[in-house]
Amino acid sequence: MADNSFGGFGDLFGGGLGKALSSIMPQDAPETQLIKASSDLADFKRQEAELFAEIGRKAFEENPDAWPQADKLKLIQSNILDAESKINAAKQAQEEADNAKAAADAATLCPSCKTRNPEDVKFCQECGTKLGPAEKQFCTSCGATIPPGTRFCGVCGANQGA
Repeated sequence: MADNSFGGFGDLFGGGLGKALSSIMPQDAPETQLIKASSDLADFKRQEAELFAEIGRKAFEENPDAWPQADKLKLIQSNILDAESKINAAKQAQEEADNAKAAADAATLCPSCKTRNPEDVKFCQECGTKLGPAEKQFCTSCGATIPPGTRFCGVCGANQGA
């Protein structure tokens, strides 16, 4: 009966889970030995599959026309490229959406008092500061671009009177 208690679950107990479970159980218990053996077996099968994959890849690269599966592999590789392209496009669209949301949020957040305002207002309802994208400001002395609210120019050090 102990032989069947973990039967078919070798993959479940493979790798870290099996080793973790067997490390907290009594080492001489049959269940612990079964978990450890199942874990070892799963590790060996994984290593075997990885090695076969490596051997197969090298054999295919040496003579791709010798394999009847070459056309199917090319189709799968094409599908992989298409899927990666879709993922990259989705990531770019997500980034653009995030940037647009951040810009919209910035337009409603008062730069002075940090109060969130409705989208349709042009001035903060809390302190009256003008809302919207910050206009570029320039140093009164050297003309360098400076961030809004800057008191001293980072290029020439001139007082901006802000």
